[in-house]
Amino acid sequence: MDAPRVALAADPAFRADVLAGLAAPIRAVPARWLYDHRGSQLFEEITRLPEYYPTRTETALLEANSAEMAALAASDAAIVEFGSGSSAKTPILLRAVRPRAYVPIDISGDFLRESAESLRAEFPDLPVLPVEANFMDPIALPGSIAGLPRLGFFPGSTIGNMVARTAVDLLRAMKDTLGEGSRLLIGMDRIKDVEVLRAAYDDAAGVTAAFNLNLLHRINAELDADIPVDAFRHRAIWNDDLSRIEMHLEATRDVVFSVSGTTFAMRAGETIHTENSHKYGHRDSRLLLRAAGWGVIREWTDPKQWFSILLAEAEPPRFAP
Repeated sequence: MDAPRVALAADPAFRADVLAGLAAPIRAVPARWLYDHRGSQLFEEITRLPEYYPTRTETALLEANSAEMAALAASDAAIVEFGSGSSAKTPILLRAVRPRAYVPIDISGDFLRESAESLRAEFPDLPVLPVEANFMDPIALPGSIAGLPRLGFFPGSTIGNMVARTAVDLLRAMKDTLGEGSRLLIGMDRIKDVEVLRAAYDDAAGVTAAFNLNLLHRINAELDADIPVDAFRHRAIWNDDLSRIEMHLEATRDVVFSVSGTTFAMRAGETIHTENSHKYGHRDSRLLLRAAGWGVIREWTDPKQWFSILLAEAEPPRFAP
């Protein structure tokens, strides 16, 4: 049985995505719905796990190369961070770039505001201007940064959560938000040993499992649902053909449940696909950025070549090869 949770107002987009996803031939719910307040907290726990290499590897890259990154970024820029979460890596960049303003964007409003307050305390002279929004769409930035050069910041290899077409759409939306001539500092995870990847997404402490299963708790709390969460387990699968780790919620027994008045039945072994994490080769990352109108200026990677941070510039439209 689920622990009692306070009923919350339902987001119509959340309801629509869940109902459509559970009714689809291949059941799936978009990964962005994993990040309610509890989901965001659990993800921050994941980033501190010993198996989860991306955060510590990217943080080390930022610490070692932030001075060079700052030198290549526009002076007097506003830093716009997409999907800021707790902004744990952000202070490294803020100290190096010394921007005129910082604009964190995140879909989880409460978590966003908590993070913004923390950064205001650490950087009292820096205007911190949080924007609660879905960064998959072009976003109207605060008017107070009009005229400032812009440096987008998209760490954590979040781009890997999207299939190629959606990733290109996102990068184009970022270009529209930031404007031509702006720059983007983006983290991308590299292809590596499969056992390293599996461990990173199915940790021994079960935090990633709790993060994935929290989606079912959220559906129950917000969408008048009665999903038996104890009838599901977390699975992390390496899909070699698509070069990605897939997260699934697998039914461990036959179940029948309802969501917002609609009944669903799943057999034991059926899954709900909740997240992808694509891994990129050296050329793949450049191709993805160029497809969205971003030209790569510089790339930094660790000695194991497990992770990369790329700096790209928004290029004007091209009408010929």
